[in-house]
Amino acid sequence: MKHQNAKTKMGSDVFIQNTLELESLLAGSRALVEVELNSLLPSTATAPEKIHQAIRWSVFAGGKRFRPSLLLATGQAFGAAINSLVRTACAFEMVHTYSLIHDDLPAMDDDDLRRGRPTCHVRFDEATAILAGDALQTLAFQTIAEDDRLKAETRIALITELSRAAGTPEGMVGGQALDMEAETRQVNGAQLEEIHRLKTGALIVAAARSGAIIGEASEKELAAITSYASQVGLLFQITDDFLDVTATAEDLGKTPGKDAQSNKATYPGLFGMDETRAAAAKAHRDACAALNQIKRPTDILRRIADFILHRTG
Repeated sequence: MKHQNAKTKMGSDVFIQNTLELESLLAGSRALVEVELNSLLPSTATAPEKIHQAIRWSVFAGGKRFRPSLLLATGQAFGAAINSLVRTACAFEMVHTYSLIHDDLPAMDDDDLRRGRPTCHVRFDEATAILAGDALQTLAFQTIAEDDRLKAETRIALITELSRAAGTPEGMVGGQALDMEAETRQVNGAQLEEIHRLKTGALIVAAARSGAIIGEASEKELAAITSYASQVGLLFQITDDFLDVTATAEDLGKTPGKDAQSNKATYPGLFGMDETRAAAAKAHRDACAALNQIKRPTDILRRIADFILHRTG
């Protein structure tokens, strides 16, 4: 089956067929990751019970499991066994969920809805949400460090990838800081792209790179995957900005229109809807071009980029 061309209309049979196939593959990845997450996370009966209830409330609230799915898809493209990938995939989901818990806090975005239900601090309380996020962050690194299915040097490389993407000025925390600063000042296109590449893109890039590292990709292949994932991360956030304007709460599983209310720097706010569509299409083209440098079975990675370009929620 050929992948969907970037110019294919969303309603075409080709796009629908590819979307259904990809959704089936992503559903399989989600199921695998959730089984493993269930085994890694303490039960709600484990003391302190409230913290573990909050962790599970947030982790098992649904969600696309995009980052772990991308890691699994990339790793398999490079020939890695699924059981060598799954725990690192779970670690990325833990860090992502921690970031959402903290992002929703009153001191940050002050959101009441996440994945279609009350956010962690609303369901429990603010202190519990902070501690649940802290616990998930540290458990993610423990999960990789204790994965004896991987060589020690591989685990060190993966921990470096995840820590760099999550906590450094060049990663998610730096992006969040810049995002909050942008609420009080005007930013230009380059500054907005930098916010998106750090806040959203860094963890996506690290997930793809980690799959490739476990698959023992060459330096040249790793560079191409980095380029691909960098564009996919940017594409993901551009479409997120677009959907915040156009989608419903039911589609998004969170409060729409919140970006404009909070004076967030976004592509539609800075460039308008037409230029936002054009920016998304360019990021998609650039992602697919990067895959052309890799002589591996990367069709699933190409279709992931297609899916993000046309996603509705």
